[in-house]
Amino acid sequence: MHKVFISYHHYNDQDYKNDLVELARQHKIFIDKSVDTGDIDDSLPDERIREIIRDEYLRDSTVTIVLVGQDTKRRKHVDWEIYSSMFDGKVNKKSGIVVVNLPGTTSDYFTAPRQREKKVVYPDIENWTTVSTRAEYERRYPHMPARIVDNLLKREAKVSVVPWERVIVSPTKLKYLVDAAFEDRATTRYDLSRRMRRVNS
Repeated sequence: MHKVFISYHHYNDQDYKNDLVELARQHKIFIDKSVDTGDIDDSLPDERIREIIRDEYLRDSTVTIVLVGQDTKRRKHVDWEIYSSMFDGKVNKKSGIVVVNLPGTTSDYFTAPRQREKKVVYPDIENWTTVSTRAEYERRYPHMPARIVDNLLKREAKVSVVPWERVIVSPTKLKYLVDAAFEDRATTRYDLSRRMRRVNS
């Protein structure tokens, strides 16, 4: 089983995280390696924050699942965790990324960067639309962290976005997404140009 770090807004979305971990445990999909990174001094330089998260908190994980709720995009620690998951370090390599839109994010959209993903996760969808502008991604995903949108715009960054309802009722789909993110992590090229968020908003 893959070791997965779950990035989320602890205060708002803990119940969803608990449900996801329980589903993964029951069906032996992944091992939860997530911890609270909230005690890191935000006055440290970006590089040091990244080192602490990547080398200490995420060191055993190979896939990061980002749970996106209504306030997730405003949380600095979530941004730090996403950045650190995408960073290819000397000691700990970059992780694959799966984004799960939680109920209440007013988004019924999804992004499937792999042809097989479309068949496995969305067998009921026949027509697909290609999105190429930031404005359209932000319209579709109003609660999405900016760093995720940066990477949805980069075709070499294979970031899946799936609605909660698709994975919570289907362990097979969740397992596929985690496996695919793991398999593609080495060849995925992330956009890390955005500076790390310094404050919550």
